[in-house]
Amino acid sequence: MDEEYDVIVLGTGLTECILSGIMSVNGKKVLHMDRNPYYGGESSSITPLEELYKRFNLPDSPPESMGRGRDWNVDLIPKFLMANGQLVKMLLYTEVTRYLDFKVVEGSFVYKGGKIYKVPSTETEALASNLMGMFEKRRFRKFLVFVANFDENDPKTFEGVDPKSTTMRDVYKKFDLGQDVIDFTGHALALYRTDDYLDVPCLDTINRIKLYSESLARYGKSPYLYPLYGLGELPQGFARLSAIYGGTYMLNKPVDEIVMEGGHVIGVKSEGEVARCKQLICDPSYIPDRVRKAGQVIRVICILSHPIKNTNDANSCQIIIPQNQVNRNSDIYVCMISYAHNVAAQGKYIAIVSTTVETSEPEAEIEPALELLEPIDQKFVAISDLYEPTDDGTESQVFASRSYDATTHFETTCNDIKDIYKRMTGSDFDFENMKRKQNDVFGEDEQ
Repeated sequence: MDEEYDVIVLGTGLTECILSGIMSVNGKKVLHMDRNPYYGGESSSITPLEELYKRFNLPDSPPESMGRGRDWNVDLIPKFLMANGQLVKMLLYTEVTRYLDFKVVEGSFVYKGGKIYKVPSTETEALASNLMGMFEKRRFRKFLVFVANFDENDPKTFEGVDPKSTTMRDVYKKFDLGQDVIDFTGHALALYRTDDYLDVPCLDTINRIKLYSESLARYGKSPYLYPLYGLGELPQGFARLSAIYGGTYMLNKPVDEIVMEGGHVIGVKSEGEVARCKQLICDPSYIPDRVRKAGQVIRVICILSHPIKNTNDANSCQIIIPQNQVNRNSDIYVCMISYAHNVAAQGKYIAIVSTTVETSEPEAEIEPALELLEPIDQKFVAISDLYEPTDDGTESQVFASRSYDATTHFETTCNDIKDIYKRMTGSDFDFENMKRKQNDVFGEDEQ
């Protein structure tokens, strides 16, 4: 370990593993350490089920009705992949897809007035949906056509909307859309967690709705994908990529000290040895003095023996509860997967409820979501602090990732990765930088 590296990475969360993969592909000498004996950090999948009970300090062990413990892989952080989103692009460019299998999530639903409805996202579905009346449907359809044709480089498609100055509130007014439609467009299609987006220029919202419909167009049932055996497979896939390019991995390795000199990082001390480096990437838990708390997220893992009501017995789905529907500032999300994804015993379902904490009683805040899941066999409640770095790392060359937020997909995580990459290298992130540069060594082709 007593060597010099270009980059040392601490923690094997998804953000850290993707960055160490990219750095290795780009010819950097990388050392990747984690104090835990397993991959994934905050974004790991816990197996067997007994381990989850221990982690949440439950006094009992799982009842026999839960099946075999090793049939379970339970994500600590619930997220799906947008089929046309940045993470899928990263997986394809790096060919990490060869280590993973994905299934399409069966449906996306939105909550209105205590009930859940399928999210209409194509013209046909919009016209058939009972979320809105006849005239509303026509106006919504017009709006969808406008978004689909919109091209920020072609003013002919603007229809009087200026992407850099017209607010989204004004775009909704232009198409005369009612509050319910605005709710599900902003929250179930553009996937915003709050209503702050209404008063900023509309370009980002239009692009988000495009991403949703392009992702949906790829597979038809929903815009989301999910990996078999759980999200913990993702960091491991990128760790393999790093290893192929000479990255060194050490799990179960305590970090005693980050060694600084003249205000910048020069190495990491572990078990009496110092590995030297020019740059350091880590998750917030390794540098508590260089991050600040930026809120909290509550996540409740619920084990069910039945699909969620009114979802056509889907074996996987997402439900969005827009904040307006439950008098909150931020949405509540439910991600549900099941035995069909090799993450639970036969006939069992895992629904994870999450939201940004707004009061001193977080569990009461997610009550509307839990009601949709009844009866619940077992609940595991986690309230996590969200951290963000206090400085951009230019001076210290220490680059901290942000905690995983309450969104139900990986777009914000990918933005963080691109941002860290830019600060580390001084150049904009380009997906081309992720392409494998050599034919596989280490006999990978035989698989």
